[in-house]
Amino acid sequence: MKKIRLGVNIDHVATVRNARGELYPSPLRAALLGQKYGADSITIHLREDRRHINELDLRQIKSKLKIPLNLEIAATKEMLNIALRTKPPFICIVPEKRKEITTEGGLNLNFNKKFLRNVIKKLKKNKTRVSVFIEPSLNDVKQSKKLDVDCIEIHTGKLCNLINKKKNFKNELIKIKKAVSYGNKLGLEVHAGHGLTFHSAKILSKLKGIHEFNIGHFLIGESIFVGLQSSIKSVKKILKI
Repeated sequence: MKKIRLGVNIDHVATVRNARGELYPSPLRAALLGQKYGADSITIHLREDRRHINELDLRQIKSKLKIPLNLEIAATKEMLNIALRTKPPFICIVPEKRKEITTEGGLNLNFNKKFLRNVIKKLKKNKTRVSVFIEPSLNDVKQSKKLDVDCIEIHTGKLCNLINKKKNFKNELIKIKKAVSYGNKLGLEVHAGHGLTFHSAKILSKLKGIHEFNIGHFLIGESIFVGLQSSIKSVKKILKI
């Protein structure tokens, strides 16, 4: 198996900046520090309401970053056009609702499937690797393969919530394990993300077949107390990378 990678999501650096409408803290600086301290990729989510990352952040980070940039977007005409213009090396298509605090669950692959397929086709033609953010469902993994994506990212939010609340998470972990295994069997690169902490990342790291872990909110929160370098170092130690 290939080396496990760590993707660092820096959205919430922009959340802090936007809370006061200032120019700081800088998402670009966070991206470059993440790169310096060992992140294998940087993730940003350009939301429709621009609640954290904006187009200027995207352009600046894309122009300065040497490691891969993973842009999360909803499957809309606006976001497709932005992605085609900026040409990030990697895109993850995610569900999006204006009123949600954070992404709630995986993408509904059966909703407007023709448009979704067309979005994926155009992005791939633009030389962008494409992933879809899905539930740990065997059917969703199968549908993802049919959509001709390069990767899938398994939504780990439910598992992490169960772990955080000290509830039984065995069944959810089994679902993720099966989805990861099936994804690998179909030739898909498998990523995992959402709600991950040191503890939940350690539990998931024991599963074989996950190529990349994407961690954001917890890691940025932890960096307030110990710094970004220490936070990234701790995650990489847990993932043994």
